[in-house]
Amino acid sequence: MDHTRRAASDDGRGPWTNPLAQLSLEQLRKRTSMKWRVHPPDVLPLWVAEMDVPLAPTVAEALHTTIDLGDTGYPHGTAYAEAVAEFARDRWGWDDLRIERTAIVPDVMMGVVEVLRLVTDPGDAVVVCSPVYPPFYAFIAHDGREVVEARLGRDLRIDPAALEQAFVRARSGGRRAAFLLSNPHNPTGVVHTRDELRTVAGLARAHGVRVVSDEIHAPLVLPGAVFTPFLRVPGAENAFALTSASKAWNLPGLKAALAIAGPEAADELRRMPEEVGHGPSHLGVIAHTAAFREGGDWLDDLLRGLDDNRRLLGRLVAEHLPGVRYVPPQGTYLAWLDCTELGLHDDSVSDGPGVVSDVAGPARLFLDKARVALSSGHVFGSGGAGCVRLNFATSPTILREAVTRMGHALREL
Repeated sequence: MDHTRRAASDDGRGPWTNPLAQLSLEQLRKRTSMKWRVHPPDVLPLWVAEMDVPLAPTVAEALHTTIDLGDTGYPHGTAYAEAVAEFARDRWGWDDLRIERTAIVPDVMMGVVEVLRLVTDPGDAVVVCSPVYPPFYAFIAHDGREVVEARLGRDLRIDPAALEQAFVRARSGGRRAAFLLSNPHNPTGVVHTRDELRTVAGLARAHGVRVVSDEIHAPLVLPGAVFTPFLRVPGAENAFALTSASKAWNLPGLKAALAIAGPEAADELRRMPEEVGHGPSHLGVIAHTAAFREGGDWLDDLLRGLDDNRRLLGRLVAEHLPGVRYVPPQGTYLAWLDCTELGLHDDSVSDGPGVVSDVAGPARLFLDKARVALSSGHVFGSGGAGCVRLNFATSPTILREAVTRMGHALREL
């Protein structure tokens, strides 16, 4: 029976195709990507940021056409930037994204590194709001910059006081400093409000800190929240943003991203070495361009499926995981589960860079006893230990099975 179509729902939105309900577990296990090959076949992988969806038809068509033509040379032109500008105008009302203030980069994190090199030097500091995406730590440290943490508040939102204190520390000794912002925030799924971003911009201006906004999850804002591009906020004119179709259309294996400069940062972006633009894949540029330009309907179906899964996860946590705190994410397909009340936190495990193990505490229990792979909270920096990140961009069937298994593991403690 085909379960990918549904009858009209209570809200009257009508029949739809759920990309998250189109592939069986058997089909998914044929994939050779990291998500499906790191762990043994009996493990349900809900960890790394890959979605269990087929390729959006418009992206698949663009790639098939490219292959049929043998068009596998070097990327060229501004079609990618134009597609992002059109998408940003239509979805977010961002009508002044200028093509001449953009640059193609290999992927978002490589783009982050190149932008940070424009505004900081080795030995300078980069502020992050922890817990946050683990590669922020690795890429910053490996490029010779010091990571300075500003802990999120208990509500998982940016704490302006903590951020200002971090800015002061980062600028100590006359160093240059940057703030690497996750917008929306990974792993909490928080979508920063315009007022919150205005506060960030004001603090950054006051302390001479340059903001670099990672907006890779921007198309994945769920019902009830509104995405604000950081560069649209007053005071952010000297900031940078990076984006791609990687997360929203499941294209991490097709490398291409876009760096965008505010009007006061345009000259700095032009100083980015030419060879950086040689890194993106031509196929990646074509795929990401097709996604932003023609993949809106598919994205809308995906967002509806993610919204359903977000609510389903809330019910499953309440039923099977008593004591686990779940704040429904406003964006992304990532859920941050606070398991500290379960008493599974291993205090011997580092809370930040240089962690002892990639899997510890509750993530270790759920992997060993439930055969469910989650991202261990301690690798997200201060405030992450005792938590796990769960990727709910999967079928409702797999999501139910995974959380049920996790509940059985807790009851056996």
